[in-house]
Order: sequence, then structure tokens, then C-alpha cells
Amino acid sequence: MINGSTVLVTGGTGSFGKKFIKTLLKDYSPKKIIVYSRDELKQFEMQQSPDFRSERVLMRYFIGDVRDLPRLDMAMQGVDIVVHAAALKQVPAAEYNPFEAVKTNILGAQNVIDAALKNGVKRVVALSTDKAAAPINLYGATKLASDKLFVAANNYKGSRDIRFSVVRYGNVMGSRGSVIPFFQEKRKEGYLPITDPRMTRFNITLTEGVNMVIYTIENGWGGEILVPKIPSYRIVDVAEAIAPECEKRITGIRPGEKIHEEMITEADSFFTMDLGNYYAILPQVPVWNLEDYRKHFHAVPVEQGFRYNSGTNPRFLTVEELRDLIENRMNA
Repeated sequence: MINGSTVLVTGGTGSFGKKFIKTLLKDYSPKKIIVYSRDELKQFEMQQSPDFRSERVLMRYFIGDVRDLPRLDMAMQGVDIVVHAAALKQVPAAEYNPFEAVKTNILGAQNVIDAALKNGVKRVVALSTDKAAAPINLYGATKLASDKLFVAANNYKGSRDIRFSVVRYGNVMGSRGSVIPFFQEKRKEGYLPITDPRMTRFNITLTEGVNMVIYTIENGWGGEILVPKIPSYRIVDVAEAIAPECEKRITGIRPGEKIHEEMITEADSFFTMDLGNYYAILPQVPVWNLEDYRKHFHAVPVEQGFRYNSGTNPRFLTVEELRDLIENRMNA
């Protein structure tokens, strides 16, 4: 799917977008890559970096916002594959500026869908978050709405040869605004703020996230939400891995935070299949035959009542594993 195709990445200057584009330039031969984002400085910095220069692949940079449908429509002309990574992601910011998150994460998602349908795009993969499962904060609620929009888009595509899929995963290790760079900065002050010592999170590296999106581009049937089987970590273990010498101060949970994150809820279990490396939450009204899907992926239904929760996950990273990931493989 990727070789010879034109690929557009919304939010292409973010942590995921840059890693995804680096991977395409290194391991694939797309015809063109279009970076679509709002920040002219980040685009300028990407253009100056040798990591994003290629004699084989045409690179193009579009200043634009997913809230702007006419601009998206223009950017998607001739595009084959869209990876939708643009979003307002900070939980406190979304709580304080709720409708801004709605405009970007929900209305922007529908704009991506409409522009893709109009321009003959073949594959659309939207990035979701564990916070979209049983959300208690606005960010999670907007991403749940976004997930529903992308899943439902398969039902009204008509005769168009297009598939909309969603990937949902946990905290990306080392991404901007995440706990690891935050703790690394706070270490200089001699203490680390811990919201709650019981807190756990799912963990995925940038490379794993990119590989999952590529897998979905190549294998998605449209309408499924793919969830990776990944380990969890305890927030106190991350603090110990980064700064064992620092004081740990308990600050209390912030508005909209959970003690544990969930990627598959009990209600989702009735529609969830185990594909081996991934789970797939299938659409309740699929546009393809369910039995064909099961046979193709050797998929096994999970038990009814199954939940995929960072607190009950059977696989936890140790302090030593976390330290190795942070020091050696976080941005690999």
C-alpha cells in the first residue's frame, strides 16, 4: 500500500508524525509525503533536518488546521493514504478550553473524513488514545467521539474504495508533554511530583506505535479499532528509574485523571477479537463478513466481560527495564 503512494500526515510535526515519516523514508518508497500541520516553525525545523531529506521521495509541507475543511480538501488532492495524528492532547488544557478540543478533535475528525471521501483516498488511519475508553475527561470524550466518526464513515462511503480504521494505544514513551521528559526536567529541582502512588499507565514506544499504524494501513478492513498488547508501568517505578535520589512528593490527582487507564472496556468485550499481537474492537455494523474476518486473521473472540486495564495488565515493566528503555531505546 505505501510504496508508490502519496501519504498525508496530519499533525506531521509531532513526535509520532516525525517518527512515522522517518520510517517511511528509510524503509519504504512512497511517491510523496505531505506534512499537514499548523506550526510554521516546526515545519521549518523539519525541512532543515537531514532526517527528512530524500532523493527518492517528494516532501511537501502544508500549513493548515484540521478545523479548516477547504484547506484539508486542497491538501488531500491526489492523496492515497491519510494518517490522522493531529489533536489537542493535554488533559488539563482540554478541561479549561473544552470547545477548542471539540473543534479540533471532533469537528476536525469529520473534516478529515469528508476530505478523504471527496478526494478518493484509499486508506485512512486515525490515532486514538486509551483515554477514549470509558472517558472521564473531555480529551478522552472527544477522542471517543472521533473514534465513532471514523468507524461509522465506513457505512456511508458508498462505492468508494476507501477504508477507515482506528488505532488506540497508551502513553507514548518520551513524547512531548508525557511523564518521562517532565520527570527528567523536574529532577534538576531535586524532587519529583507524584500525583498518586497507585497510578499505572500503558506504555508503548514510538517505534511500536509507528509499526502498528503501518500494520493497519496494510491490513485494516475498515471500521475496526486496533489495540496493541503492551506492558504497563507504575508511576512510582518511572520516578525511581529516572531519579532514585530525588524526593517524591505526592500532589494528588489532577482534574480528569484516572488511577488506571483502560483500552478495552467490559462493554467492548462482546465485539473484541484477539489477533495475536493485537486486539481488534470490531464495528457493531461491519461492512464485511464477520466470519471471513475471523478466518483471515485467525481471530479468537475474547471472553465476555474481558477488560484491558493498565492496573490489571499481567505484564509490568520493572524499574530496570524502564531505565534501559529511557536511556537506550526511548526514541529508537
